[in-house]
Amino acid sequence: MAPATTDLCDAYGDRLQVAEPVFRGFGSRTAFAGTVATVKVFEDNLLVRESLEQPGGGRVLAVDGGGSPRCALLGDRLATKASENGWSGVVVYGCIRDSAQIDSLDLGVRALNVHPRRSAKRGEGQRDVPVRFAGLEIRPGAWLCADADGIILADEPLSA
Repeated sequence: MAPATTDLCDAYGDRLQVAEPVFRGFGSRTAFAGTVATVKVFEDNLLVRESLEQPGGGRVLAVDGGGSPRCALLGDRLATKASENGWSGVVVYGCIRDSAQIDSLDLGVRALNVHPRRSAKRGEGQRDVPVRFAGLEIRPGAWLCADADGIILADEPLSA
């Protein structure tokens, strides 16, 4: 079980980064935490797929989709792969689709919004690079914790 973001903020204060409150919650896991892997893409989710096809080991995939409102970077098939492969959660700075199906999966998902259109599949973008969105500077290997009260980021795993 992920520790409460409120308790972590009280205990660690300025040692944490706190995401701007722009994300909606999806998936049946309302709270999740894990070491971060990153993907930076724009309206192309092939690298998201490649990442989620790998064993997650309880990690969280942070997807910098440039905040695009024009298509979805995660749908039910990729979210199912993430759940089956042991990912704790996915944070998408962009949109998802198939939200009702994703809500039934044992996975935590945060995204800006939903959109019915799928993305391109060109394979453009980068994996395992630092990304910036929602006021966060996310490096691969950082630790992310999310719950109903928000998303926080730390250099290492924390407990309340």
